[in-house]
Amino acid sequence: MKLLQKGSKFLSDYTSLVVIAIAVVTFFVPAMMGWVNYQLFTDMVGNKFTSQSLIIGVIMFSMGLTLTTKDFKILAQRPLDICIGAAAQYLIMPFLAWGISQLLQLPDAIALGLILVGCCPGGVSSNIMSYLCGGDVAFSVGMTTVSTLLSPIMTPLLVAFLASGTKITIEGLPMFVSIIETVILPIAVGFFLNYVWGKKKAFQELQKVMPGIAVLGLACVVGGVISSQGANFFTSGVVIFAAVLLHNGLGYLLGYGAGKMTGMNTAKKRTISIEVGMQNAGLATNLATTTAQFASAPQSAVICAVSCVWHSISGTLIAGFFAGFDRKQEKKEAKEALLEN
Repeated sequence: MKLLQKGSKFLSDYTSLVVIAIAVVTFFVPAMMGWVNYQLFTDMVGNKFTSQSLIIGVIMFSMGLTLTTKDFKILAQRPLDICIGAAAQYLIMPFLAWGISQLLQLPDAIALGLILVGCCPGGVSSNIMSYLCGGDVAFSVGMTTVSTLLSPIMTPLLVAFLASGTKITIEGLPMFVSIIETVILPIAVGFFLNYVWGKKKAFQELQKVMPGIAVLGLACVVGGVISSQGANFFTSGVVIFAAVLLHNGLGYLLGYGAGKMTGMNTAKKRTISIEVGMQNAGLATNLATTTAQFASAPQSAVICAVSCVWHSISGTLIAGFFAGFDRKQEKKEAKEALLEN
């Protein structure tokens, strides 16, 4: 168990490298991750439930295992912060995605993929990034939890609204069902098990392994899309990469600005920046490849997969930037104190 826990910590510390490694290898050997796209069954609204859907469920289950009644008490004690965070999450990224789509004149399928990424909840690895950069971890967990719990309603509604200018018809029900299946149910099961067995030492030891499993799951989701769509990555041109970089970078910036406008302290501003900028692009990837209505727009999955890889990298970079800034400030203050003495 100790060995598994060490492995889990390594995977958590080097999330972006693991995801990139799997992505690169799969690009050259697509068959390696072909199993991720294997269809298990079709649900009642026509969505394909694949191995990838199951992997997303495992990632969400691992998130549920970290939730306790204490987390929900924290949410109740900090309603203003959580409301500001949720509003920023579901206003900034969706409308930013729409604006970038218009600015770059993206083809309908690619625009739909970017809008889908923007309308998804915060990424599960954002909590780790907030911790690494001296953010407010409780606030980060609260934002991720609330945006995820709201996602069955907010994601389908916003995608249907913002994608109405494209020639692709989007209805909310299939996405609602898919998010319930792959997000809400696994989180609920994880939370219930933690509630029942959370104080048992054996269960606590098992929990420490789950972050690594979640990282491997994220890497497999990316690998699955590259397996099926990798050949299209570069045929769509530089515009996909430009759109993803703009969307993600401006998300961090505007998230930080939202924190500043509402008078948040430094830790909270960093947290809301990361929570807004880092989307659950793995969920977007799954929706784009399994939801019935996206079958007519396969390229939407490509930009979701690019986002999935890049958000993992950029989250690590921005956390490192904030942490580096703190170290410089500490050295500066220590030097000034030395000079004063």
